Amino acid sequence: MRALIQRVSRASVDVDGERVAEIGAGLLVLLGVTHDDTEEQARWLADKVRALRVFPDADGRMNEPLGEREILCVSQFTLYGDARKGNRPSYVAAAPPERAEPLYRRFCDRLGALHGEFGALMAVELVNHGPVTLLLATPENSR
Repeated sequence: MRALIQRVSRASVDVDGERVAEIGAGLLVLLGVTHDDTEEQARWLADKVRALRVFPDADGRMNEPLGEREILCVSQFTLYGDARKGNRPSYVAAAPPERAEPLYRRFCDRLGALHGEFGALMAVELVNHGPVTLLLATPENSR
């Protein structure tokens, strides 16, 4: 399981021109699931995201965790795109929807995250808050 985490001052997701979720200050998480990911990995990664100390403390240092801030999570199978050969990425490492969706939902539920519509063509808008973008992976998928 992989997640691209961005600290935002606001973020939203629209489907077919309709706003389905939006947050203020917090984290935008793009989540990718691969074939052998498990519920345990979804829990581990969700807990890791919640504990990340990427928000400024009173001295302006990135030392505070999420706390009461919000999370918006968007499914993103393209995090498993492989473009090492040729110019057209292969997505064979991404889990099929029937495998990925339940894990995506469990991840969102564990975080209490708002979310996009799984499998939909989504328009995601965000305003980064500082230069904070991290790529996280479960230990099994960090290679």
